[in-house]
Amino acid sequence: MLDETRIVITGIGLTAPNGNNLAEFRQNLLAGKSGVGKIETHYMGEVIAGVCDFDPLKYQKKKELRRGTRAGSIAIYCAHEAIADSKLDLDSADKSRIGIYLGITEHGNVETEHEIYSIKQYDYNLDVWSHHHNPRTVANSPAGEVTLNMGITGPHYTLGGACAAGNLGLIQGVQMLRLREVDLALAGGISETPHTFGVFAAFKNEGALASHPDPQKASRPFDKNRNGIVVSEGGCVCVLERLSDALERDAKVYGEIIGYATNSDAFDFILPNAQRQAECMNLALKKAGISASDIDIINTHGTATPEGDKAECQAIREVFGDNSNTYVNNTKSYIGHTMGAAGALELVGNLPSFEDHIVHQTINVDNLDPECALKNLVINEPRRVDKVDYILNNSFGMLGINSVLVVKRFAQ
Repeated sequence: MLDETRIVITGIGLTAPNGNNLAEFRQNLLAGKSGVGKIETHYMGEVIAGVCDFDPLKYQKKKELRRGTRAGSIAIYCAHEAIADSKLDLDSADKSRIGIYLGITEHGNVETEHEIYSIKQYDYNLDVWSHHHNPRTVANSPAGEVTLNMGITGPHYTLGGACAAGNLGLIQGVQMLRLREVDLALAGGISETPHTFGVFAAFKNEGALASHPDPQKASRPFDKNRNGIVVSEGGCVCVLERLSDALERDAKVYGEIIGYATNSDAFDFILPNAQRQAECMNLALKKAGISASDIDIINTHGTATPEGDKAECQAIREVFGDNSNTYVNNTKSYIGHTMGAAGALELVGNLPSFEDHIVHQTINVDNLDPECALKNLVINEPRRVDKVDYILNNSFGMLGINSVLVVKRFAQ
């Protein structure tokens, strides 16, 4: 009899600044193709950002788009794409046994800022304030919009985990399946952040907003001349199932989630703590029942902030030392920081490595910071390796929240 605690990924739906499905996303990662550009935003004018180019009308009507949110639209697109990719027949499924668990960084800022901007044009007459404001800004909105669109009656909620939230959504899905609270989980992370001027203004005033004459080179983790975050949006929803259910329907398995951990720095509002990050990685490895030397790929959190990158590299050295078979890469160099989506989106971009044995590179590293010079850091060109059996995914956030996932190549 199969171990009912074994949870696998059987479907992936995503949208990123450089791709709207896993095949396109992966192809652009291996090709070194950035999705970062420039957009106009209220009060700040032109800013560097990563914005997705998916078709929101593929699964929604125009009326639904007007009533809902950008985050909800991203979530709906990704959830439908994940179900389609999994080959599940949603119409015949027991929708009361499907759970939706989506990580978010923040939600409601976009809608609130737009409403304030709009009433300013009418001398702050509140009669023009949208009556849709409340359901748009409640914290469960992105997940709740998915239930309305897809007719899912099982549990739904969002997990506010700052930039660690994408991993947290997946972790919650794993836990609920193991507890048999649900039979299927739609889990991952969502972000709509570039559509709010406040995030750009805050990062700029903090001295942490990336700048570069070429927007595609603005996101440059580990480069000595890195100067901050590229604010981006994105989404990734995975279908998670118990292995027994996946095998019963002969599903494609992308990978098995075998370990995870979350902890808190209890250190600073913004600055990271390398020791706590190392502890989080070690705890995830312990739960997975493997050692650091077993890990083949580390997808780094690396946001291209000077202190953040150094702290993570310090933590990785503490845990992994000079492991000769552990390769390190970064995905934000292509798409910027997709905030609540980052953990899930960056993880799935690496899952094809289980089959093709290629580690996608970190781009935009022209002058490697010696403090970020990790052993086997893959930069500027992809690296073919002998095997990929285990991937570790780091995702860290403000107020000192850390999350780590370990995924194994599926072997029955």
